[in-house]
Parts: sequence; C-alpha cells; structure tokens
Amino acid sequence: MAEASTLSLSGALIDEMRAAPHQADREMAALHLLDWVGCSVAGAATSVGHAFAQAAGTRAHPLSLAGLGVAERAWALGCFGSLLEMDDVHRAALLHPGPVVMPAVLACCTPENATLAPEAALRGYEAMIRLGRAVGPRHYAYFHNTATCGGLGASVAAAFMLGLDDQRTQWAIAHAMSVAGGLWQCRNEPGATKHLHVAEAARRGVQAALVAKAGVVGPLHVFEGPQGFFPALASDGRPDALLEGNLWAMHETSFKPWPACRHAHPAIDAALVLRDKLAGRQPASIRIETYADAVLFCDCATPTDPARARFSLQHAVAVALTDGPPQIAAFEQPALDLPRYAALRDRTSVAVDATFTARYPAHFGARVRVQTGDDTFEIRIDDAWGDSENPMDAAAVIRKFEGLCSWAGIDAPSTRAIQNAALDPEGAAQLLPLLAALSPNDPKNERTF
Repeated sequence: MAEASTLSLSGALIDEMRAAPHQADREMAALHLLDWVGCSVAGAATSVGHAFAQAAGTRAHPLSLAGLGVAERAWALGCFGSLLEMDDVHRAALLHPGPVVMPAVLACCTPENATLAPEAALRGYEAMIRLGRAVGPRHYAYFHNTATCGGLGASVAAAFMLGLDDQRTQWAIAHAMSVAGGLWQCRNEPGATKHLHVAEAARRGVQAALVAKAGVVGPLHVFEGPQGFFPALASDGRPDALLEGNLWAMHETSFKPWPACRHAHPAIDAALVLRDKLAGRQPASIRIETYADAVLFCDCATPTDPARARFSLQHAVAVALTDGPPQIAAFEQPALDLPRYAALRDRTSVAVDATFTARYPAHFGARVRVQTGDDTFEIRIDDAWGDSENPMDAAAVIRKFEGLCSWAGIDAPSTRAIQNAALDPEGAAQLLPLLAALSPNDPKNERTF
C-alpha cells in the first residue's frame, strides 16, 4: 500500500478486513445470498418491481438482464430485494446490507471469479455495517443509512470481485462516498423512492469500482478530510468506529421472517404469542408499547396502500392476532379494508416506552397488551425473531425462501435449482442465468405505486 494511503481511514478499513473468512463465515454468506434472492424474486413479481425493471431496461421479464452493463445490472437487481420489506437488517447500523451488497456481487460475477462471491459479500457487509454504526443519530434523522452507507458496501464488494489492489479499492471507496445520498423525506410521502435508494447505492458502488479499475484517482481521505463525508453528513458521528468491531458483522445481521418493517416485528412476535392465549376471544382493546423509532416509522392506524401497511404497527398486529404468522397477501391492497383487520386497528393504541427506547438499537423490543372483557393479556418481546439473541436457523431461512418463490409463482424445480446455486460456494455464477430463465409473472400488488 502506498505511504499516503496508510494515513487514511479508507486504507485502515481495508487493513481491518485482511483476515480470510472461515467456512462458517462462507456458509453464512451463502444463507444471506439465498435470503436476498428470495426477497428479490418476490419483489420482482410486484407491479413496482415491474416498473423498476422497465426503467432499468430489462427485456423479457424483470430478472432477465440481457444487454445491461455491469453497473446497470447492479441497479436492476437492487430494485427488488427491499420491496416487500423482508430484507436482512443490522440493528446497530440501522441499515439493510443484503439488497445493496448482493446485487453488487452478482453484477460483477463471472464463472472465473464466482468463488470470490462469499468473501466479497462478507467484506461488503463489513464495510457498510461499520459505517452505519459510525454515522450517528443526526445523520439517521435525515438520511437513509442503507443509501448513504450502501455505496461503501457495494464498492468494497465490487472491488474484491474485480480483483482491485488496495490503492484502487481506496479510489473506489472515494468515488462511491463522494456521491453518497438518500434523504428520508421519502418516508413521509407516498411512493417507492426508498427502494430507488437501494438500487442506486448498488449501482454507485459498482460504477465506482469500475472507474477505479480504469485508473481514475479518488480522494483517499474521503471520510475524515475537512470536506469529507463525516464533516459534511455525519457531524456527530464517530469516524474511528470504522475501525472497531470483530469480523464478520454479517453474523450480527438479522433475518426478517415477516413482510413488514423490522420495527413492527417485535410487536408481531408478541401478538403471535397472545393469539394462542386468547384462544378465540375477541380483543376489546389493544395497546402496543415500543421504542421511539418504531412509533415514528410505523404508527399508521389506517394504511391506504401496501407500502403503508408494511409500516403499520396497528395493521401488523391485527394480522398476527387474526391469522397467525403474517403472509404477504395480508398486506396487499384487497386485504387492507377487510373488516376483521380494520376493527382491530380501530381498537389499537400505540405508545413510546422509555425502557425499550433506552435499549434500542441494540435490541428491538415491544410489549402488546390485550383487554378482553375482564381479562388482560400481556406479552413482552425483547428481541425479534431473526435477531442474534432469537435467531432464525438455516431451515427457517430456507422455508422463507421457498415461500417467497411460491408466492411469486416460481415452480418447484426452478426454486430448488436457485436454492442449490445460492448455497453452493461455487454456484454464484449460475444464479443470474437461472433467474433470467424464469417464466414471466403477471405483476402483483397493483396499488403499490
């Protein structure tokens, strides 16, 4: 490494990731790849997925990427993985690495470098998560961490897939971080801009790596320089946190079992336990107590479209109490006005709980209390299913994948072939051809625009 580069945070970050992953790390990378593929196959079957694919220039169907360049492939693949809100999440970093990093890895994948895919994913997750942990609350108040930090993860993953040396990897990081962005205003108004953030972060990282590979120099002090990322966009952040933590942070990244914002998951888990206790008795009132960000993002008593339904504590709990484990269909437009859900939403109140807020974001917790006549039932969940303290095992992740493929209309042989390729350490190069060969689907979720 050049002497100047050793003085920069980007160079030190590369040094932090020199250790080779173990077999267990590679297996975890394969499981997260499978999870992202399932989320993307299902997301591509929605009407928003079809619209994004049209914008990306795909031809036969959303996952057919023939004719697209490497960076454009990353953009197209990045459109789908977050659409149903089932993408993986890192709690402390407050971001979703899978739908950014995995498209970057696959976009750069060839039969010659396919064996690098698991390590590239691990490195991309590591860099993206470390930055997410470092940016601070003021940044998160205005910026979507998945978008602003995602370019770093995608550029590091792409640089590894493309075989860039340390200097060019730092240039790739510099290019990606110089154009970081993603404003949170999108969560305050209808639309799918949030998912555009994800696709753009994937594209930005891959394009940055391609530019660096071509020899274009970038600022090595892009993080800590006087007009760099931290002074400009994360003034209360901790730049040194980029160099903290044990490899690999992917192991701290949570899987999401339910088709709703992660902030709603602890309340869903509590409602599922309560459903068994209620034994068919109807709630007269429901109270959800959780941390402040969950209320900020997900207090939506009357969702008017599927996107808002997935960010509604009231709707998510109504679905879980009524039907059990939430299915995608319960968040689609036809379900939103069903009397059985609307009645429970109307009886639900939401409140911030100081104890859960103090433990967040290290722990995502909630308490749900149900009154039925003279009886009161209450369940507290400290960690949602899929978090490190309450993990989903590999079998549960595979069942989730199979369910997503089934919902998208993918036949059983194709589902098995995709699963085998994703879980094969050398199978990454097979994934894009397998996805491209899928039969086109009629778009679902017609009202998600």
